[in-house]
Amino acid sequence: MMNLIQACSVVAQQRPADSLLVATMGAMFAFDRIELEAAGGDASRRPPGRISSVPLMGGAAGLGLGLALAMPERAVVVVDGDASLLLELGGLVTVATARPDHFLHVVIRNGTQFSGLGNLATLQPALSFAGLAKEAGYAHSEVIDSAETWAQRFPQLLSQRGPTLVELMVEPVPPRTGPGFELPEMPDLQFSRMGHELAALQQWLGTKT
Repeated sequence: MMNLIQACSVVAQQRPADSLLVATMGAMFAFDRIELEAAGGDASRRPPGRISSVPLMGGAAGLGLGLALAMPERAVVVVDGDASLLLELGGLVTVATARPDHFLHVVIRNGTQFSGLGNLATLQPALSFAGLAKEAGYAHSEVIDSAETWAQRFPQLLSQRGPTLVELMVEPVPPRTGPGFELPEMPDLQFSRMGHELAALQQWLGTKT
C-alpha cells in the first residue's frame, strides 16, 4: 500500500504540461507540498492547470467533466477522495454517459473521512469504486495497491481512451486529535482558492491559444 504523497507524486511528476488537474481537499494539500518543494519554495513557480475542488465536496468528477467536455483535446486528471465521491456517486454515471476520451479519475481509497484529524471511517468499507465505475459504464477501471505499479501504469492509463477510473489503496494519515491538540481554523483562502485558480486557469489557457 502507498501513502498519499506517493500517490500524488506520480500525478505531479508524470502528468503532461498541458493537462488539467482537479483535486479534492486531501489531495490538494498533498499537491501543495509536492509542487512547493519542487519549486524550491517559490509558489509563483508552481505548474499551471490545477484546480482545487474545495468547498465543492463531492463535485470533483463533475468539475473535471466540464473541463474535459470544454477542452476535449486536453487530458484531465481528477484526484478524488473516497469519502468525497461517496457524496455524489451519481457523478460516475454522468461521466460514463458523457464518455470524455482523455479523462482519468483517480480515487484515493484510504477508508477515512477527515484524514489526519479524527479519521472517521467511511461508510461501506467493502464498497468497490472500481466496480461501481465499471457498472456505471466507464471504459476501464482497476485497483492499484503499490506506488511502483501506479508509477508504471499512469502513462498507459492516461493515454488510453476513457473515461478511466483507478482506485488507489492508500494508507490513512495518522490521526492527530487527542489531549492537547487544538484544530487550527481553516483560513478563508482555502474556500475561495477555487475561484482564484479558475481565473488563473482562464488566463493561462488564453496565453496558450
